Amino acid sequence: MNTWLMILIACAAAYALKLSGFFVPASVLERPRIARTADLMTVGLLAALVATQAFTTGAQLVVDARLPALVLAGALLALRVPFIIVVIAAAAAAAGLRALGWLG
Repeated sequence: MNTWLMILIACAAAYALKLSGFFVPASVLERPRIARTADLMTVGLLAALVATQAFTTGAQLVVDARLPALVLAGALLALRVPFIIVVIAAAAAAAGLRALGWLG
C-alpha cells in the first residue's frame, strides 16, 4: 500500500472514532462510574506523556536537566503559582543547568 493511502486511512479511522463519541447517549456519560473512569484516564494519560517526555531520549531512559525542571514545576504548581510562571521557571532551570554543564 502507498504511504499516503495508509495515512488517509488512519486519519479516517481517528475521525470516525471521535465522531462516534457524539452518538453515545448523555445518560450513559452521566453515570458516576463512567465519569470517574474518564477523569482517571485523562490523568493517567497525561502522567504517561509527561514521564515519556521527561525521562526518555529516543529509545533510552535518561536523567538530564529535564528532571530537576519537572520537580521545580511540580513544586511551583503545588504552591499554586500561575501556570505561565511555572513554565518560564522550569524552562529557565533546565536551560541554566544545561548552560552550566550539569545534567547536560
